Amino acid sequence: MSEIEQFLYTEAALLDARDFPGWRKLFADDGAYWIPANADDTDPNRDVSIVYDDAAFLAERVWRMDSGLAYAQEPQSRTAHLISNVQVNGEDDQGLDITATFLVAEFRRDTLHHHAGRYHYWLRRDEGELRIALKKVDLITNAGFLGNLSVLL
Repeated sequence: MSEIEQFLYTEAALLDARDFPGWRKLFADDGAYWIPANADDTDPNRDVSIVYDDAAFLAERVWRMDSGLAYAQEPQSRTAHLISNVQVNGEDDQGLDITATFLVAEFRRDTLHHHAGRYHYWLRRDEGELRIALKKVDLITNAGFLGNLSVLL
């Protein structure tokens, strides 16, 4: 198994275990988490996003999810993150351009929801360790009704 696939599987396992501080540690100090709305190729500084967390907002989101103060997560969701079709699209001195398809099954309040799409990662090395500089989540339903999307994808 490649180092990149192992990294993505570790990320999925941390999310499913609700180890949000551990998940946050996978990000670079200036890393961001982004879910575009309405279209995949948008600019988060110009267009509406479902989520656009820079490092400070991401730290706040993780703190809230871990503190029990994320009221949209009462009761807490149970998830299974499935990742496939991992591709390395490019590599340079700045890092790695990675894509993968995903399916996240979420069970909460006796209802099963599915979230599917494509991840786009920009990874870079920090002291030899892979870190997420940007995680972009292109949902196939990003122009439709999402309901209470309060889980980390």
